Amino acid sequence: MAKKDKVHVSETPATQWLKAHRVAFTEHPYDYVEHGGTTESARQLGLDEHTVVKTLVMQDQDAKPLIVLMHGDCTVSTKNLARQIGAKSVEPCKPEVANRHSGYLVGGTSPFGTRKALPVYIEQSILDLPRIAINGGRRGFLVQLDPRVCVELLGAQLVQCALAQ
Repeated sequence: MAKKDKVHVSETPATQWLKAHRVAFTEHPYDYVEHGGTTESARQLGLDEHTVVKTLVMQDQDAKPLIVLMHGDCTVSTKNLARQIGAKSVEPCKPEVANRHSGYLVGGTSPFGTRKALPVYIEQSILDLPRIAINGGRRGFLVQLDPRVCVELLGAQLVQCALAQ
C-alpha cells in the first residue's frame, strides 16, 4: 500500500478487532461533514442510505450504556426499544458520555473494538441485507461487511424499533 494513497486508511481499534476476528471487510473513506450523518456518507460513497448502519450509544434509566445499530434512513423508537429490552426508558447519551463509553468520537463510533464491552442491539431487518456499511472507528471511514458478524461476534440481540425518517 502506498503511504499517501487516499484509499489506504490507518488502522483503528475497530479494524484491528475485525482483523483479529478474521472478518472480511472492505474500507471506504469519505470526506467527513459535520452533522452530515449517513445521508452524506451514503451520497459520497454511492450507497443506499438504508444499507448504511448507524452506531448509536444510548443509556437506560440507570445510565447503563448500550449500543443500537440502526438503518441510516431510520430513527430509533426509544419507547419500543425500552419495552423490548426490559428497560423503563432509553435515551441517547450526550456526546461526551458516548465518547467515554465507546472510546470513539461521535460521528466515528464503531460497535467493534469499543473501550468496554457494551450490550449491542440490532434492528432485525438489517440482517436481511447482504452487506452493510458501518463506521470503521473514525470520522469519514466506513467498512462494508456481512451484517451477521454483528450477531455472531458481538452477540447483538435483535430488536424491532425502527421508525422511518
